[in-house]
Amino acid sequence: MSTTETQDEKDPGEAAAGAQLSTAPREETAVGGPRLGVIGWIRWYWRQLTSMRVALILLFLLSLAAVPGSLIPQNSADELKVRTWQQAHTTLGPLYDKLQLFDVYSSVWFSAIYILLFVSLIGCIVPRTWQFVGQLRNRPPGAPGRLTRMPAYTTWRTEADPEQVREAALRLVKRRRFRAHVAGDAVAAEKGYLREAGNLLFHVALIVILVAFATGQLFKSEGGKLIVEGDGFSNTLTQYDDFRSGSLFDTDELARFGFTLKKFTGTYERSGPQRGTPRTFEAAVKYHVDGGPDKDAVIRVNEPLQVDGSKVYLISHGYAPVVTVKDGRGKVVFNGAVPLLPIDNNITSTGAIKVMDGYRDAKGAKEQLGFKAFFVPTFAGAGKGSMFSQYPGLDFPVMALTGYHGDLGVDSGLPQNVYQLNTKEMKQFTAGKGQALAQRLLPGETMKLPGGAGSITFEKEVREWASFQVSQQPGNSLALTGAIAAILGLVGSLFIQRRRVWVRAVRGDDGVTVVEMAGLGRSESPKLAEELADLAVTLNEQAPTAPEPADVPAEGAEK
Repeated sequence: MSTTETQDEKDPGEAAAGAQLSTAPREETAVGGPRLGVIGWIRWYWRQLTSMRVALILLFLLSLAAVPGSLIPQNSADELKVRTWQQAHTTLGPLYDKLQLFDVYSSVWFSAIYILLFVSLIGCIVPRTWQFVGQLRNRPPGAPGRLTRMPAYTTWRTEADPEQVREAALRLVKRRRFRAHVAGDAVAAEKGYLREAGNLLFHVALIVILVAFATGQLFKSEGGKLIVEGDGFSNTLTQYDDFRSGSLFDTDELARFGFTLKKFTGTYERSGPQRGTPRTFEAAVKYHVDGGPDKDAVIRVNEPLQVDGSKVYLISHGYAPVVTVKDGRGKVVFNGAVPLLPIDNNITSTGAIKVMDGYRDAKGAKEQLGFKAFFVPTFAGAGKGSMFSQYPGLDFPVMALTGYHGDLGVDSGLPQNVYQLNTKEMKQFTAGKGQALAQRLLPGETMKLPGGAGSITFEKEVREWASFQVSQQPGNSLALTGAIAAILGLVGSLFIQRRRVWVRAVRGDDGVTVVEMAGLGRSESPKLAEELADLAVTLNEQAPTAPEPADVPAEGAEK
């Protein structure tokens, strides 16, 4: 039994047989061909758009186009951050705005690439699917005239009848899960259809991912809410600090639930090179769904609370010192916890305390108060040269205040940042000799306002706050399904080889049956020859090799 595993040249029959293993649409070129009319050019452009090459190029462009969305702040994520970036980059800001780089995922150019990729994939997959279905319905093609031209080939002579050899070969390849039948004097078998099925599954999965992305963008809702310990939240539009949604989202679709932040727990590394590194971040909440009974839950980083199709994520946390403000007559005009925003990893925080109603100055005139607050949970100590926090835990809390009086501008109709103080229409309180009034307070201490204007007290209580993101992403499960299907399809297309095997058995001139076996794969692989050799060895056990003519003893020879 002799075996030839590779051939340097392939005849046209072999090339044609190999071409039949692919469902890729045939490409045509207009160069050197007949002159094309309008319809011809449209068909030519359509073929180019729906080719796999263009689909891959568009997929690469889509990935490249998404990069600015990760590097440049987006209006869909944080409009305030976008405005701050534009103020800091006065030259690039207007240019980026014209190029829609602050709205990458809803820009004209990103949508154009997205839609073209969608059309290209559909136009590429549909004809290949029909061709693949046609191949599944058809039987494997018969054996070529010259099997010796195949990449893997073997032959031997046997005394078994050709019909017996073909029947044995048919049973053998079917046991190996080949689709097979007898065609003339040979058995034709084919295997590895899952390769093309995996290829099609991969591209269908890409369409599913694109549909999921579009669904998520059109029907999503996402909002943020900062909640101080003891306060609650109800999932209605007016309760959000910021809210973003897709163009097809209806606010009536907001899930009906609410929750109260009972306690936030944050622990940090106390010593060593990782001092201050967070160890525990968790928010204990009590929630209810559509008027149902209250339930307890704990929300951690990357462990959201899932309620009626919505997910509540823990985003960040900080401190909210409790302050009391009194007017000149001793009347309490403000009492409550004031959330302050961290500016570093040790939770050094800044913010504003605004007294908008109820305050009267020493003369009894209505006025508004505002205080700039600078808070550190762990103060380094007086004379240490730094007001910044030394540790994120509440070891030595200190708050520095600067007071203003006048008009806060909240009635102007223009939106304001609740954590910043607009001092345009306000005057700063002054101490003796015209110096600006500013004081550093420990818990329980009070800053007196000059001229009998009142006081502000830093109470002996510092609450913690947590920021939550409530998200409804209807396309997430679809995107996950598409991603898993894409991986499975890619694995199938990479590791499954489409191949054909032929077994021809014919009686030779001397009456001995000549068996030929050949294999052809969609791509070059040494496994094809190994598989053919294994089949040949198994078949040879049922149709053993006949003795060569030279080995047959001469008649009348002595024994």
